[in-house]
Amino acid sequence: MTGRIRVLLWYRVPPGAEATVTSGYHAIADTIAGTPGLLSTELWCYPGDPGAFAVTSEWASREEFERWERSPGHRPATAPLRAYYDPQRPVEVIEIASASEGGPAARARTA
Repeated sequence: MTGRIRVLLWYRVPPGAEATVTSGYHAIADTIAGTPGLLSTELWCYPGDPGAFAVTSEWASREEFERWERSPGHRPATAPLRAYYDPQRPVEVIEIASASEGGPAARARTA
């Protein structure tokens, strides 16, 4: 196991509010940039379901994520999307067991 984790949060927006999610995501990403342990964030959409979105964040460790989640800045930083959180889908925290960049062909080129 690498110790790195990925956190997935699910959002549901009404028709026509898709731009609100995008701008909210960017506001959050700008606010939390540089947070210790945060490696990356991404906003995902579902082409077949325009109201469904997922935000993923990758963290160096569960401990660093939990430290940030308990910090006083967590709730204000994530406020722009809180109204759209999908309560039907739980927050998921998964640990990265193994990773590869580019698949077998890329590994062969770097070997």
